[in-house]
Amino acid sequence: MSRRLFWLLSVVIGWTYVGFPLVVLARGRWSRRPIQAGDITPSVSVVIAAHNEAPVIRQRMENLLSQDYPGDRLEVIVASDGSTDTTVASASAVASDRARVLDLGRVGKADALNAAAAVATGEILVFSDANSEFAPDAIRHLTRPFADPTVGGVAGDQRYAQPDGATNGTGERQYWDIDRRLKEAESAAGNVISATGAIYAIRRELFQPVAAGVTDDFITSTAVIAQGRRLVFARDAIAYEPVARDERAEFGRKVRVMTRGLRGVAVARDLLDPARHGFYALQLLTHKVLRRLMAIPLVLILVTSLFLWDDGPIYRVAVVGQLLVYGLGVIGLLLRDRPAGRRPWFAIPSFFLLVNIASLHALWNLLSGRRIDRWQPVRRDVGT
Repeated sequence: MSRRLFWLLSVVIGWTYVGFPLVVLARGRWSRRPIQAGDITPSVSVVIAAHNEAPVIRQRMENLLSQDYPGDRLEVIVASDGSTDTTVASASAVASDRARVLDLGRVGKADALNAAAAVATGEILVFSDANSEFAPDAIRHLTRPFADPTVGGVAGDQRYAQPDGATNGTGERQYWDIDRRLKEAESAAGNVISATGAIYAIRRELFQPVAAGVTDDFITSTAVIAQGRRLVFARDAIAYEPVARDERAEFGRKVRVMTRGLRGVAVARDLLDPARHGFYALQLLTHKVLRRLMAIPLVLILVTSLFLWDDGPIYRVAVVGQLLVYGLGVIGLLLRDRPAGRRPWFAIPSFFLLVNIASLHALWNLLSGRRIDRWQPVRRDVGT
């Protein structure tokens, strides 16, 4: 029984971390669905929900208003979610006929986004975060795929910038480098799984009100797929976002994102039906469910390997390999304040360890019914 469990867990883990990425890359190369992108300039409304973002909101609005995009085709809407600092005053100082500020009560991010989308006038809704920064031509690249009528949404490329004094982020950035390659392959063959909140866009008529307690970027971007349109990736539409200052802040962010993300998959569970959504259903299951619950099979296979130690060298190698990875991860966390802790052989295992521990916390939140409807920015040197 232990051997069967070991090999079953090996297949699940191997598929999630190795098999699935290889299949995605192969489909991106040999099963391509070209996108008819073009130099178009549809009217655009950039929507940002902000809670106590006074240190960055003015700079953020100026960054958007200075985009290389026709000024008469671009508007910015900031929805203040019950800010108690000077967010509204700072944003209002930049407000004009191209920039609006909604001073809302503490309604939660979902309702703040819904309120902003309700007053938006653009053909395309662009969503972003208050602490992000767009490259000068980000919106122009983000809108190009909409020249193809089959495209309903476009995911941009989030890249992490390391703020001065930050002690983490190496593992995070390397993860996003890999994720970027997978998104390109997914997009080439059909759909990316979902967009990242730092930069994405959808056609205004495809916007669905965001439910509370779910990841807004996931539920909004995947609604495009649910309505029969493509969600594609624009590598040249770049948004920069700082990583969290330390692992504690990053851990809290991951727990929040995963908790809301798992709840979002539960809400959008119809997308898991392969009869309706084909290969995308497998993409969603693997990336958003299996990978976020991978801590469970990882714990089980370690325990199973220990029980099988005397049954052959392959099981002993499995035990040593797992303990080596986890040991390097622990050392990486202990050395996080030192340059050695940012070396790949420590940073990647520590990031892996952090993600999987956060996933267990998120699963507990989901099973215990704990909702995360509101958020509090985590302060950094640049952004929050």
